[in-house]
Amino acid sequence: MSFLTRATFPEITMRAFFVLLVAGAASVLSSPSDDVIELTASNFKTEVINSDDVWMVEFYAPWCGHCKALAPEWRKAAAALKGIVKVGAVDMDIHASVGSPYNVRGFPTIKVFGADKDSPSDYQGARTAAAIVDEAMKAAKNLVNSRLSGSGFRSGGGSGGSGGKSDVVELTDSNFEEKVLNSNDLWLVEFYAPWCGHCKRLAPEFGKAATELKGKVKLGAVDATVHTVISSRFQVQGYPTLKFFGAGKKSFSDADEYDGGRTASDIVSWCMSKVQEALPPPEVYELTEQQVLDEACQEHPLCVLSFLPDILDTGAEGRNQYLATLKGLGEKYKNKNWGWVWTAAGQQAKVEEALGIGGFGYPALSVLNYRKKVSMTLKGSFSKEGINEFLRAVAVGRGSTEKLRGEGLPSVVAVEAWDGKDGVLPEEDDIDLSDFDMDDDEDAGKDEL
Repeated sequence: MSFLTRATFPEITMRAFFVLLVAGAASVLSSPSDDVIELTASNFKTEVINSDDVWMVEFYAPWCGHCKALAPEWRKAAAALKGIVKVGAVDMDIHASVGSPYNVRGFPTIKVFGADKDSPSDYQGARTAAAIVDEAMKAAKNLVNSRLSGSGFRSGGGSGGSGGKSDVVELTDSNFEEKVLNSNDLWLVEFYAPWCGHCKRLAPEFGKAATELKGKVKLGAVDATVHTVISSRFQVQGYPTLKFFGAGKKSFSDADEYDGGRTASDIVSWCMSKVQEALPPPEVYELTEQQVLDEACQEHPLCVLSFLPDILDTGAEGRNQYLATLKGLGEKYKNKNWGWVWTAAGQQAKVEEALGIGGFGYPALSVLNYRKKVSMTLKGSFSKEGINEFLRAVAVGRGSTEKLRGEGLPSVVAVEAWDGKDGVLPEEDDIDLSDFDMDDDEDAGKDEL
């Protein structure tokens, strides 16, 4: 009875439910059936986004080694969670548009779609069935608690300026800071007045855009005639006024003016350009061990490998200039989700051999499609313009390819990372002449004569 007095009924139910799940997991995990739901561009919104269920979704690529290793554990978790939490998988080679709103940059990526489908969380736990089940149960419990508290599973409700049932979030003086400024999401916020004709005309377009941008950018609306505190902070003078807030924690001074058109397509196009800007540039990793090459080439559609001159030829300044060029191009092509690595000339001979780099001199650059086992090598200038022209052709599938030499990725020699300093010539061995008698040699020469 003491337990009953300390725990609420829903808590007791959830505890008992979890015990039953764990107790039955051992038999379910060995089931040969596959309960993973195949998710596609055509069914993802219906199955996941518009669902009241908790979903565990894996974004994978068929050629990804880590995905293949995860597959049996993912199936076990799906079988154990059947009827409780739904488990799905998206083939990103075919349905890349499904994962792009969630910044899927490597495989496998696992997202938990819980109470708020607009803001899925990243699964960072172990890749075992037990760990996946545990995370799914936490999400299920959170959903139950949110229903009990009456908060529902979606923010929203109509606003006077973007009215009706809508994916536009209603913002107020009391919730603006929490929902917008303290969130990591991108936001486009409309300040409106109910009597404003322009606001009324914008309302249906803003609502359509909010639905189309779900999972990418959140759209909110503030009735500026009611919530005057927040409106005055942004010095709203006319209606509608639209302000954009980037990713990460924000302050009032971080708002940008929206300067796009007033149709749904205009709003979506403008916001998607901001989404692309918000993507972090890829790292350009030094090829110091096998894992660097494996992750760059196996977990990305393409990997860009650069072979820079020896440090003695360029010094630290010259090498840093090359790296700055590569990082700048990585920023430009960041939406392609390519892997980027570099190494010094001759340091990874087997990699150079596999890509057929010999004969091109240094610096050199090659792009590898490991799934197809083909590569393309830069034959033009190793400059920002030359590499950009080459990568632009690669991005649209133009240019001649060569077969990767060898069965798999070449082996990498473990080396120390560059310390960022200039190179130092090796010290020459000193020759000791103290025991060398010049007089004896001269006398010996006379005897021979």
